[in-house]
This record gives sequence, C-alpha cells and structure tokens, in this order.
Amino acid sequence: MDEHNIQDDDKDREALAGLSSVPPPQRKMHSYSQQLRANSAHKRHHQVRKHSLDDIPKPSDHYYNNEDSSDDDIFARNSNNASGEDYIITHSQRLDQNLSLDSGCPPDDSRNFQPLPEFIGAGGTNGIFKVPMRATVHPRRPPCLELRPHPLRETQVGKFLRNIACTDKQLWAGQESGVRFWRFQDAYQPGLGTKVRRGDEDAAPFQESGNTAPTICLLVDSANRLVWSGHKDGKIRSWKMDHAADEPSPFKEGLSWQAHRGSVLSIVMSSYGDLWSGGEGGVIKIWPWESIEKSLSLRPEEKHMAALLVERSFIDLRSQVTVNGNCSISSSDIKCLVSDRVRAKVWCAQPLSFSLWDARTKELLKVFNIEGQTENRVDMPSSDQGGAVEDEMKVKFVSSSKKEKSGGFLQRSRNAIMGAADAVRRVATRGAGAFAEDNKRTEALVLAADGTIWSGCTNGLLVQWDGSGVRLQDVSHHPCAVQCFCAFGARIYVGYVSGMVQVMDLEGNLVAGWMAHNGPVIKLAAGDGYIFSLATHGGIRGWSISSPGPIDSLLRTDLAEKEPIYSRQDNVRMLVGTWNVGQGRASQEALMSWLGSVVSDVGIVVVGLQEVEMGAGFLAMSAAKETVGLEGSSIGHWWLDTIGKALDENTTFERMGSRQLAGLLVSLW
Repeated sequence: MDEHNIQDDDKDREALAGLSSVPPPQRKMHSYSQQLRANSAHKRHHQVRKHSLDDIPKPSDHYYNNEDSSDDDIFARNSNNASGEDYIITHSQRLDQNLSLDSGCPPDDSRNFQPLPEFIGAGGTNGIFKVPMRATVHPRRPPCLELRPHPLRETQVGKFLRNIACTDKQLWAGQESGVRFWRFQDAYQPGLGTKVRRGDEDAAPFQESGNTAPTICLLVDSANRLVWSGHKDGKIRSWKMDHAADEPSPFKEGLSWQAHRGSVLSIVMSSYGDLWSGGEGGVIKIWPWESIEKSLSLRPEEKHMAALLVERSFIDLRSQVTVNGNCSISSSDIKCLVSDRVRAKVWCAQPLSFSLWDARTKELLKVFNIEGQTENRVDMPSSDQGGAVEDEMKVKFVSSSKKEKSGGFLQRSRNAIMGAADAVRRVATRGAGAFAEDNKRTEALVLAADGTIWSGCTNGLLVQWDGSGVRLQDVSHHPCAVQCFCAFGARIYVGYVSGMVQVMDLEGNLVAGWMAHNGPVIKLAAGDGYIFSLATHGGIRGWSISSPGPIDSLLRTDLAEKEPIYSRQDNVRMLVGTWNVGQGRASQEALMSWLGSVVSDVGIVVVGLQEVEMGAGFLAMSAAKETVGLEGSSIGHWWLDTIGKALDENTTFERMGSRQLAGLLVSLW
C-alpha cells in the first residue's frame, strides 16, 4: 500500500513539473482598477493614457450623437480597433496581485499613492466601459450658458422649479413657493453666494417673490408688461415685469383671483385679449379682457374688489357644451392650451383628445382624437357621479359593518384586497382601449412659425397638424417621452424625458440633438438669443440659437485656451465604507471607532448601509413611496443623524446628499 502511494505521489510531481509555465493566450477584458500603492508586487509598465483636447473627436456640425445619459461627466465612445492604449490582462496577471500592498512600504506613507494606467479591451465588440475625458467643454454638445447649475436635491425642498418663460429682458421661473426671475444682463455675473438659499450660491443673481402656492404654468403678457401665473391652489396671479435692480426682495403679486377649484394647469391669451385657463376635470374658463383691464386700473387698496370683479366675469366653456348631462369634451385634465392668433382659434390638448375653439365666438369647432378622427362621443358625468355614489355606499356599508363586527385580521385583509381589485377593475373598464393608447398620450403642444401645430406623445411620436385639426404627418426621432416644445423661427426644439434636446425644421426633419441634462427636460423657452432648458432637478442651461454651427468649435477652442483662468485641480482623499447593519442600530461609540478615527485625514466620506430595514411590508411601502417621488424612513433618518454626530456635522463635515432604496442607504458627507 505504501509503495502504491509513493508511486502515485511521484506521478503527481511529474505531471505538475510537466505543466508549461507559458501563460495561456492573451484575453482582452473590460475592466478598470486603481492601484493602492505604486510599488506593488506586480508593477505595470504600460503607457499611461493621457487625456487632452486633441484626442477629443470633433462632433459633427449637424448632429451631436450622444446617447449617454450623463450630464456633467464627459465620456468618449470606444473604438473597436486595438491600439497601443489597449491594456491586456492574462491569467498570470491577477487583479488581486496588482492591488496587493507591498510590505516594504510604510503604511503611513501616502505620497506614493497614484492610480494605475487606465486600460480597456475591445473584446470583439464595442467596449462596455468608457474612459472619462478631461475637457473644458462637453465634446458632444454645444457650449452652453449655465444660468443655474444643477443644485443638490436636498437643497430644493419646497423650492423646485417647475416652469420657465422668457420676456424681452428676463427669464421667469415658477417654483413650488412662488416665482423668480433673472435679468439677461446679469446672466454672466457671479452668484450671490451665502446671501441666497443653499443650492443657489452659484446661480446668476435673481429676484424672488413672496411665498405662494406652487406655480404650475406661466404666461408672458408683453402688451401689459405682466407675467401671469397659474397655481396649485386654483388662483391666477399677475406680476409686474419692470422691477428695479435695487427693489427689495421678495416682491409682491399684483392682481389675483380664485379661478378654479383645483389646480390651474395651463393659461393662454387669445387673439382678442381674453385669458383662457384650463384645470382639472376638463374645465376650461375664459376671463374677458374687459373685466381684467378694469380690475388692473383699480388702486391697490381696492384689491379685494378687483378680484371679485374678475371672478364673477368668467365663461365656463364646459357647461356650454354640456346638454342633459352629456358633455362633448373629455373630462380628463387639461394638458396645455395654445392660441392660434392668425386663425383666431384656441387649441386645447387633453391626454387622448383635442378640442378646437373659436376665440371670438367661444364656440366649439371640433373634437378629435390623437389619430385625427373626429369624435362624436360624449362624456357622461352622471355615470361618474353614479360611480361616486356607489363608492360612497360601499364606504358606508363597510363602515357600518365595522361598527357591528370587526371580522378579524384575515377578514379585513380579504376585504381590502377585494376592494383594491374592484377599483382596478373599474379603472380598466372605464374606457375601451384606454391602456392600449396610454403610450400615445399627448404631453406637449406648440404652434410653429408656418402655422402648423405639433404635438408630442409619451412614446416619442411627434405629430403635425394643420390649423383645422387635420393630421398631416408623424415622425419619431427618439424613443423616450416628449415633455416640452419651443418654436423659434424656422426651428422647433423638443425636450425629452431622457434629458435629450432635439432640433427639427418646420418639415419635421432632424437637424441636431444632444444630451442637455441628466434628468428630464420639462420646459423650454426662447429669449435673448438662447433656448433655455429646465430639468427636473432645477438646473437651467441656455443654448445658443446658432447651435449647432461653426461658432461651437470656436467657443470650444477659446474656452480650452482659457481653462487655467476658470478651472483648478484639487487632490481630495475619500473614505468609503459599507456596513450590513442587519436591521440593527449602532451605538455612538461603534460609529466613532469606525469613522471618527480616520475622518480627520479625508475630505469626502461615503457611507453605504445594507438591511437598514427589511420585511415585506416595508419593501412594499418603499415601492409605493418611490412611485410618488418619496423616499426614506424613520430608521434611515436615525442612521443619518447618528452618522452626522460621529462626523461632527455642520462643523467638520456637511451632508451633501443621501438616497435610500428600500433597505439600502447611501450618504455623502
């Protein structure tokens, strides 16, 4: 037995000795790494990739082909051809060996820290990683005016911008607590710094109104030097355009009145000077100019009388086209109103239908759907009322049954599930094909210079209509939902939910396109030679009306030459830590021992926590919150506060942002 074992051992040694030391064929891999110390066990001697403006591919003057959703990070597309800059890892070069520490280097010596050369392989197809490019201007979009840089989300609570509109000298913005405006002459002035709310330190100087209900829509009335705003509380307010630069802020509103029971979703001025407003439930009201003019002429102390005068003068168009409880227009919310002043018509867009009105006689001319087919269908509010009565009876019945007998937890759960299923059934059967047409819902409407109307849908479809509501053509240049339009001269600008901005001619041909923001573009406005774009995060950028063109290359070259004037490089050390807390809570001493001992040597701290809170109920609630834009939990806030105490928040560190996705919590300090 021993001899057999010895023979087997000898055979194994011979087999191992016979293995070739030559590494297998080289394989190209997609990877990045960062070396912890320069004198690692296995050093790399490849050429370091250098980034310069000379290596940046020059974009076409006609189209900025950019499908990357990044905003401030600049990336370049990878090439399929392997070159001297393609770095290769073989099986003999393990990544963990490259990241190992040299025992000969003292642990407290940080001067030898430097990054590994960046490497990328083709792998037979397009590379999946993209090397960041260091450049003064984004190489795949025109140079822009940063009127308001992207603010941190935490700084915008209660101040999110929702709309913009341009006058001849100002850019107005509607926010969740009023309105504000920038003067074009101050667009290149430095920000106000600590004199303004956090998040606006780097924005161009602006003036702000007093607090009001959230502003939903804006309308510029150049003839009367006024800006009209529609608000969530159902009021319409007016603001003077002409404000002195030294006028104290916040400035006050002018004429205001209660226009709708719900939110004012859209306002427009007709060719006859009447103010049209659209609200929830398909309600359209007209406010005659005669009453508005008389109210504006009253003294400030007669403000209450002026409001009453306008409130009592409205014309309810929905009631005019309702006969025996049957209405000719949909009961869906009004998406937008557009005034065709040449033909004296007003377009009203709802999610799945359009209505065309005569601006002089206030008569309904036509109702048609998104396919261009004339609709003879009528809305029956009585059925909705019947449904409401039915729901009320169910509520009363459930309430009475609860009083009589609770029925236990299982019975109450069954009742809740049955009620939810019944509600889904009623919504699904409300209209035939409602869900099938959901991806064709109208989101935006604009009047072009040639008199045609363009509408944008949630599936990215752009539809062109003539002045009478006849569908001419439809085009699609981007698969994402359309959010807004802006017409200027012979061009039509389109903003998408992906952050893309595209430029079309009057025939619908694509002229240019670029990634304007890293979030949805919710509004576009033209003024002072720029097309201003507003993103959901509150950032505002101005794009020259001459872009794309030769001026872009000149600006890019000029900015590159002057880079040392307006840019600087800083070396920042970061501490990144993760912890699976297992639904527990740490003591202050544990956090101090984890973070407090090393934070004195770093400038940025990133903390990631796992399993902050678990359970099916919590996960379901988190998913529900995310659908309405809410996030976080009480336990998550407890962790943020506790980590802030360990980091000496507001003295040594400041919380820059945090995100919680169910049980995962990431914070940056």
